[in-house]
Amino acid sequence: MIILFGLAGSGKGTQAKALSEFFGWRTFSVGQVIRDTGQYKHIIDQGGLIPDDDVIRLMTKQIEIANAEGYDVILDGYPRTEYQAKWLMQNMKEDIKGAIILEVPKEELYKRLELRARDDDKSKDSIEERWRVFEQNITPIVNLFEQNGIPVRKADGTGPIGTITGRLIATVEELDPSAKRQKNDVNGEEIERSYGE
Repeated sequence: MIILFGLAGSGKGTQAKALSEFFGWRTFSVGQVIRDTGQYKHIIDQGGLIPDDDVIRLMTKQIEIANAEGYDVILDGYPRTEYQAKWLMQNMKEDIKGAIILEVPKEELYKRLELRARDDDKSKDSIEERWRVFEQNITPIVNLFEQNGIPVRKADGTGPIGTITGRLIATVEELDPSAKRQKNDVNGEEIERSYGE
């Protein structure tokens, strides 16, 4: 299991998908898993956080299904809070190979979010609240990971998508030397079409 962190607009969703295709893993975006339930739109639209226990339940179900089918996973933006990270340390620590923080300047993030035009990206206040919450939570999560021997790496998230993917592939291979390139996309799509979404 590899965990990918980054501010909204950092490209972690695109990169998590690219890595899952490259290594033959399943990828789960905590934001997408939550949106798919259709239950939390009012919280999401204001940049707030879903209750920890709900997030843990939803994500654990996805991870367990993937593991039962024989797939490793890359987690996009999970855990989001120290509480969720502590739960992972208590229940799945042995599975975590490492975490990567995708770093992108905020000026670039604004441009990307304007292009993405998703409902929860339309309000500047909502975007800035999501960033504030992320920055408030990431330090205790990283500290907890490092205290538990989970390596955390930073990666430059600027430049062409393929260049960023190459940086991340090298980082994943450092964190998990057993990771091997796959020929087929486990997400059921043509690899070339799914890059850059």
